[in-house]
Amino acid sequence: MSPGPFPLLIPLKSATPAASLTATADPFWQILVLLIFLRFIYCFTVRKAMAGISNSLQLKHGLALWCPQSSSLTRPHPSSSIRFRSFHRNFVVASSSFLNDNREFVIVGGGNAAGYAARTFVEHGMADGRLCIVSKEAYAPYERPALTKGYLFPLDKKPARLPGFHTCVGSGGERQTPEWYKEKGIEMIYEDPVTSIDIEKQTLTTNSGKLLKYGSLIVATGCTASRFPEKIGGNLPGVHYIRDVADADALISSLEKAQKVVIVGGGYIGMEVAAAAVGWKLDTTIIFPENQLLQRLFTPSLAQRYEDLYKENGVKFLKGVSIKNLEAGSDGRVAAVKLGDGSTIEADTIVVGIGAKPAVSPFEVVGLNNTVGGIQVDGLFRTSIPGIFAVGDVAAFPLKMYDRVARVEHVDHARRSAQHCVKALVSAQTHTYDYLPYFYSRVFEYEGSPRKVWWQFFGDNVGETVEIGNFDPKIATFWIDSGKLKGVLLESGSAEEFKLLPELARSQPSIDKAMLQKASSVEEALEVAKASLVVGQKA
Repeated sequence: MSPGPFPLLIPLKSATPAASLTATADPFWQILVLLIFLRFIYCFTVRKAMAGISNSLQLKHGLALWCPQSSSLTRPHPSSSIRFRSFHRNFVVASSSFLNDNREFVIVGGGNAAGYAARTFVEHGMADGRLCIVSKEAYAPYERPALTKGYLFPLDKKPARLPGFHTCVGSGGERQTPEWYKEKGIEMIYEDPVTSIDIEKQTLTTNSGKLLKYGSLIVATGCTASRFPEKIGGNLPGVHYIRDVADADALISSLEKAQKVVIVGGGYIGMEVAAAAVGWKLDTTIIFPENQLLQRLFTPSLAQRYEDLYKENGVKFLKGVSIKNLEAGSDGRVAAVKLGDGSTIEADTIVVGIGAKPAVSPFEVVGLNNTVGGIQVDGLFRTSIPGIFAVGDVAAFPLKMYDRVARVEHVDHARRSAQHCVKALVSAQTHTYDYLPYFYSRVFEYEGSPRKVWWQFFGDNVGETVEIGNFDPKIATFWIDSGKLKGVLLESGSAEEFKLLPELARSQPSIDKAMLQKASSVEEALEVAKASLVVGQKA
């Protein structure tokens, strides 16, 4: 007779003295074995029942019934022995086809916003066993601005490297290494971008085919670099775009062998990469179609000051020109830039920094803003679909203090929007996001540089401008509209002076333009602005 799947309990019979001794203890051992047997039957029956429920019941949030770790029912146990201590931590009401354990909150994107959102979940005790981050990158979230600043420093000038700039060190917070996420119970899925979403089933599909479940979803996909078309040489070896660590590593490999570098674009990326190339002692040319650097922010006179500084460092400029195509050499690598007038500029390395586009795919279905681009959200970063949020560069949000919808591509907004969104999601916070636009840049900061450049801007660059200072090293620009101070930019300020800027821009005090123009120094101009702030507060 077969004993079946479980051993039968039978009395031991033996004529040996040892067996006789064992037989006297039979009742004790049989009770123990019986208890183990009953426990096994109980666990086996419950697991079978829960698996049945899992396959038939679709919980919207895919939450764990008991254990926040949410281990899948159908996964084979790592050992053939039975571990009774772990059974109560394995019951999950969710389909066995979902490949993420943490399903209550899912963040898509692995940049700054994801890192700061994760920290906020942890601060509210809502991360462990609940939060999953799905990223296309191979690294835990990091402070992306470093890629065009310290990361590009020459190798003998102490360049930044991971894990040194993982979030949230950029704001003075803890360095969140991959181990940090593991310790906090946050599930990380690397190098597997999301390619589709099913809003009805609340599921995501990744590039590798993983099916993921979410309860609340935060889209933090950021932007992708705008690229030259392939037909004009945009994908030639030696042509670079910078958006992630892999991009920056590829550029560094080219810079190590480069002699002539051409940078296309006169914005943030163009100016920062050009400053880095100077540190590598390379022949460097910046090409852009506008008539000045950083046209969307700088005044013409301020732009000229920075252009002169770059020229002093050997950088050449070609302004107001168009590019016809990039040309390859005999080895297939890029060799030159052909301009619209037919002339060519030799280059063995080209960096294209012509802007970025919000990475909305595959989330177009949640609702886009066709004016500023990106996913439309409200003041709590909620999209038109309940349970789906968007933050950072990809979000088109109400800019409360200026009463308009905006999309801001900046690390400060990425941090703040992520924190605000998570607080609204997991706490009773209901106040609308009230962001003050902020931009900055830091260049020529490597060892041996004759001058380090650091400017900050707060507010709105509208109205008339007043410029004070001789750029040696300080200069300040004030934007005044209808008698009110709207924005201010300061180069090479002290910590105390920089701290004053957001207060001025947010308060928008009435200011005496004539008195400001009479200021003989940046310090005096800031005192005039500060006095206007005090008068406004008294009124």
